[in-house]
Amino acid sequence: EIVFGEPGTNGQHSFYQLIHQGTDVVPVEFIGFSKSQFDVDLDVKGTTSQQKLISNMLAQSLAMATGSISSNPNKCFDGNRPNCVMLAKKLEAYTMGALLALYEHKIAYQGFLWDINSFDQEGVQLGKLLANQFLELYKKANAGEAVAPTDNLGAILAQMP
Repeated sequence: EIVFGEPGTNGQHSFYQLIHQGTDVVPVEFIGFSKSQFDVDLDVKGTTSQQKLISNMLAQSLAMATGSISSNPNKCFDGNRPNCVMLAKKLEAYTMGALLALYEHKIAYQGFLWDINSFDQEGVQLGKLLANQFLELYKKANAGEAVAPTDNLGAILAQMP
């Protein structure tokens, strides 16, 4: 499982279309707040900015569930995309803690089911190790030392501008 997202309506023009019409079904969890965390909201054409955000979130959830039938194939999609909506009053420390606990428990439980340690970071550690190897090559290049292009990392570095 991959957890990713965007605030507000930013995701609508990037990955929402993939979720609506892609060949893989991607379960979605929408998280919204009925009140602005700054207690300031703009009224535009009779509704607030927060109401617009909540309306868009609920509409995307409904669209993913119900889909659309159209004679235009670009506007036709099946729906039946699993999603849930979590709506809280306001993003505050307590609410953020509850969300973090929810997702941490979810990831831990999945790890138990799949017999993996969800919290080891061996891939991250490997990335750090390899980054240090690149840094050593950069140090050599910056000091005017030759970097052997026969070394895989050196070959990559030699191709970089």
